[in-house]
Amino acid sequence: MRLILPLLALTLPLTSLSAQNAPPPLLTAVEHQLAQGPAGTRYGLLVATLEGEPILAIAPDQRFIPASNTKMFTTATAYADLPALDAAAQGTGVRLDQGDVILVGHGDARLSSANGCTIDCLQTLADAVAAKTRHVRNIVGDDSWFPDERWGPGMSWNNIQSRYGTGISALTLDDNEMTASVAPAAIGAAPTVSAPAYYSIDNRVTTVPGKAEAIIADRMPNGRVIRLTGTIGAEAQPTTLHFSIDDPAHYAAWRLRDLLVARGVKVDGTVMARHRPLSPADDPAIRKGAPAAQPPAPTMLAQLPALPLADDMRIINKQSQNLHADLMLRRVSRAQASGSIADGQVALHRLMAQAGLPETSYSFADGSGMSSYNRITPRAAVTLLTWIARQPWGMAWRDTLPIAGQDGTLRGRFKGTLLEGKLFAKTGSLNAARAVSGYFLTKSGRTLVFSALANDMPDGTDAQATAAVDRALVDIAAAL
Repeated sequence: MRLILPLLALTLPLTSLSAQNAPPPLLTAVEHQLAQGPAGTRYGLLVATLEGEPILAIAPDQRFIPASNTKMFTTATAYADLPALDAAAQGTGVRLDQGDVILVGHGDARLSSANGCTIDCLQTLADAVAAKTRHVRNIVGDDSWFPDERWGPGMSWNNIQSRYGTGISALTLDDNEMTASVAPAAIGAAPTVSAPAYYSIDNRVTTVPGKAEAIIADRMPNGRVIRLTGTIGAEAQPTTLHFSIDDPAHYAAWRLRDLLVARGVKVDGTVMARHRPLSPADDPAIRKGAPAAQPPAPTMLAQLPALPLADDMRIINKQSQNLHADLMLRRVSRAQASGSIADGQVALHRLMAQAGLPETSYSFADGSGMSSYNRITPRAAVTLLTWIARQPWGMAWRDTLPIAGQDGTLRGRFKGTLLEGKLFAKTGSLNAARAVSGYFLTKSGRTLVFSALANDMPDGTDAQATAAVDRALVDIAAAL
């Protein structure tokens, strides 16, 4: 059964397709489910066969904020050229320069300084320095492999201080976030805050009776003071707070200094960061041709091996990891050009053209979906997904998507329905925007491609919009 709705936005209240004819049963079911969502929500929906034949469509050519559905486009662009990207990938390195320790990033998203780290560890580089010298001057974090674009255009300033909006840098450590533990004290007293000394903590929290916790952390962009306000119950368990890092190269150098000191290395100088300012040469719209070749890299004292990028795709799509996605876009860019967002967009546009997407059907300002400037149509998502399914790497890419009711960002959705374990999709969540796009198996065993987008829901009603879309998808799967 093919049900094609007019290319109109579906807003509430819903109206039937025709004043004279009753809508078909499946359309009635879909309209009913979406009508249970928040009033005023704008929906876009397209369901199609693996061959791209539309089955059901609601506003398939209207543009929506896709949130983390953006990551599908980023990872598909990377997967299409994965062998070349892996060949060009480099791990983090360290070198000595006239007494300075230079920690050099190459876009590695998984460098760690965690206790018990066994792979891709900053401790390995600290060991190499300590084995070479016992006395150093400055510790420099060098992230000039990419130009200094720590946030994409359209990033909300209030997201910058959260773990979801941390700075993007070629020198990344511990997902560029820091944690603090807050433990209650006696009633009326300030709780105990345990945190690394990188930030100064202005603790204005009060311990109150009970078990509830209501703490707000506030930090100005590029500021080094975190102000904590609110309350924590005297009977509450210690709570963990997550803070973003605005200058990841500086933070990585700061952590390396601590590791060197712990190994008996004397550090006489300071911790510094070395950035490459964004220039006209990083913008393909300004420069002519490819950017100038970079000078040969100095020899490293030690360098970590590059990890397989396919593993990172799984982290990006399953966990919806923003930092890793934005780094992936820059790695695509650096493999071909400058490492800038603009050059990454050129690579993305090139692949979308190959997949048959009109340029008017999408626009992206970042690789993660945190930008409020991003737009896609449901048809753009479905066209990309059907194209991916035909690629030699299509099944491997699909395996990076969350599985309904089982893992990733779909772990808690579709449980107990016929789509549990049978829907594989990328989710998206941003202020007044929800998205889910991918593949699902119908009751009859057919594999269908879909994209469902919801925008403009009133404050506090995002969960209701998500639930309405999920119910509609279950009804479609049951009918087909």
